Amino acid sequence: MHFLLRKFLCAAFLTLLLFAPVPAFSEAERNNGLIKEDYGSLRYSFPLADGWSFEKLARALLYAKEIGSSAVIVLHEGKLVAEWGSTTLKIQSHSVRKSLLSALCGIAVEKGFLDVDATLEEIGIDDRPPVLSRAEKQATVLDLLKSRSGIYHEAAAESERMKRRRPSRGAFAPGEHWYYNNWDFNALGTIFERMTNMPIGRAFKDWLADPVGMQDFNAADVYYRWEDVSLHPSYPFWISTRDLARFGQLYLQMGQWGDRQVVPRSWVEQSITPHSPAPDGGGYGYSWWIQPSGAYYAEGYMGQFVIVIPRENVVVVSRVFSGTPSMGGLPHEVKQEVKQVVKPVSGLEMERLVEMILEAKPDSPPY
Repeated sequence: MHFLLRKFLCAAFLTLLLFAPVPAFSEAERNNGLIKEDYGSLRYSFPLADGWSFEKLARALLYAKEIGSSAVIVLHEGKLVAEWGSTTLKIQSHSVRKSLLSALCGIAVEKGFLDVDATLEEIGIDDRPPVLSRAEKQATVLDLLKSRSGIYHEAAAESERMKRRRPSRGAFAPGEHWYYNNWDFNALGTIFERMTNMPIGRAFKDWLADPVGMQDFNAADVYYRWEDVSLHPSYPFWISTRDLARFGQLYLQMGQWGDRQVVPRSWVEQSITPHSPAPDGGGYGYSWWIQPSGAYYAEGYMGQFVIVIPRENVVVVSRVFSGTPSMGGLPHEVKQEVKQVVKPVSGLEMERLVEMILEAKPDSPPY
């Protein structure tokens, strides 16, 4: 493809997907926050929050655009504070998938499909040569959820950093050591499907997306990334920002949506309890990152964040464009050029964005 045409396509995608204009607001809307006019917006299913500072929110969302966010949603006490950018666009979830599957595992346990104390040997889980040792097969489903399996086999969707830091095989026994390891999460997906006899996408739609009213998710939005190094694929989700906002709100409400307990409360409580120390000074639960303040979050490559802040009763979702299902047919070189000009959002930048958002909250001390 001609170089100039590739540049044109990249510019067109970025203009359309990343920099949608912020709409004009009535005075009432100014008092309630930055709300989209789109009838697909959460404003038509969530009440609007009161008392937030429009000026401070505007500064926060300008900062979000500056650091590279393509969509931001803020909820407070189950009400919509702000919705900015391409919130209906399905973007790759990357590692946020792990927290989504964790919720499904909790439901599967309640339904009697899954025993978290079962070992890989009992379930019949192995991998390509070099196959798992007898000791490795003593890891339990719960070890995988906590990323404490002690299995350091090569894995699909493993980053270069993961490969460099991965311990040697047999270095630690199951349950003995925490290491953020894609093998654990990928094998967990295989186990979930084997024990429930349901594809992850179908289970997510039936057990989670439909009960909480997700507007964009379809069962086909979970796909499988197979690699020769392992029998267990990764399972990225194509999911919109507004659907992830509902997921964050579900966890803030301890798994309850309306009068229905969608995810068992006890599972949510255990999921957001630190079971291992994490490098950032926080902890790690059942595939959730936990801060000393009690806030917890799901995080994915380039800056996909679902942040739940219980003490403030706030959910913040921020996404970075990293491809859509429709880009599957684009030439590889175009997709690579788009990725090169999209700016990832770092953890420190996200922390500052959350601080700025909470500074706009009525009568709230700094985060």
